[in-house]
Amino acid sequence: MGEALQEHRGAVLLPRSCCHPQGAASSHAELAGSKMTLTTTTPATSVAQAFFCLLLCIPWGSSCPPSCQCTEQAGAKAVLCSSQHLEEIPKDIPTDAVFLKLDANSITRIPSNAFRHLSHLEEIDLSRNAIEKIDRAAFKGLAAGLRTLDLSSNRIRSIPKEALLALNAKLRLANNPWHCECALQEVLWEARLDPDSVQDITCHTAPRQEYVGKLLLQVLDAGVNFCSVRQRTMDVAMFITMFSWFAMVIVYVICYVRHNREAACKHGDYLKSLPSTQAHAETTSTAL
Repeated sequence: MGEALQEHRGAVLLPRSCCHPQGAASSHAELAGSKMTLTTTTPATSVAQAFFCLLLCIPWGSSCPPSCQCTEQAGAKAVLCSSQHLEEIPKDIPTDAVFLKLDANSITRIPSNAFRHLSHLEEIDLSRNAIEKIDRAAFKGLAAGLRTLDLSSNRIRSIPKEALLALNAKLRLANNPWHCECALQEVLWEARLDPDSVQDITCHTAPRQEYVGKLLLQVLDAGVNFCSVRQRTMDVAMFITMFSWFAMVIVYVICYVRHNREAACKHGDYLKSLPSTQAHAETTSTAL
């Protein structure tokens, strides 16, 4: 019967034009024609046909998160979730997404493997959230194609360098309450930072009060090396620890020697008292 519905050994075969974008109207005509040619079709069979047709037409692999809008930009899928009061990264982002906007939400953390299934992503906008913690494997799986990662205007004080150094993306880290330390310095040296963003990285806290409130680039240009400061701190701590152990050993040796000396003196006094006692006993026996 061509593309019309057929019954073969109790199975219902759907027309090939069921989900075809240009054959939707013709499929209705085929279904109507099939009612005339298949006198054995029952209402239950028609319901089953419609149900299976619906299943075939659902785009399972490209569903859109409830609070987001999925659209096309320059032939690529864009997932727009801006200003939706989201507190975490949606779990059901389409796997073919290329642009992802999650800005102006209330996201506080980026967990490990948050984007692992999104290998096609090229741009991620996480600016203007409340992000405080980023796990080491937060961006695992994005190293190859990601071009831009915007983390500006959050609450990030520190970030594991392993989370960013594996990326080839241009990073935007401005307007965060950064704690200026060795890890941030290494990110600045080794990662690809947006030139405009670098100018707005300010030390909110630092090992020394004189660096607080200053631009990180200004501090580094003055010759400050946070990594060497940390190394010196570790060296001093190790020196103090070794000195403490050495002092404890010396005190123990002194106490041990003093104790032995006192014991030896007591033992000597005891030995000196033995002859006098024996002589007294001999004198007493002679008198008797």
